Amino acid sequence: MSRLKIINLLTLAALASACSQLDAFVDRRREAGAKTPDRLYVGASTPEAPAVCYNSLLTPYKEVKKLADEECVRQKTGTHAEPVRQTLFTCRLLVPNHFYFKCEK
Repeated sequence: MSRLKIINLLTLAALASACSQLDAFVDRRREAGAKTPDRLYVGASTPEAPAVCYNSLLTPYKEVKKLADEECVRQKTGTHAEPVRQTLFTCRLLVPNHFYFKCEK
């Protein structure tokens, strides 16, 4: 295989994997080995207040709200999520926006 074909193949693979990087997600990172609950979560999201990273050009509000609702139910902190605030350019490069919610019963 020539170098040009290998470069094209690697470029295509990189672009294909980047598509999954555009999906909205709950910004919930954990600190491994944390001894206390207040040190466990290091992302913007907490069990009672999920924060969703999303790309406003590609992700509709319904999908962002659905992720937050599911997180509230999964954490058993509420039945649905109510929007609190939105910030721009505070998350990752391809999904730069945060939408903050509060779980309600």
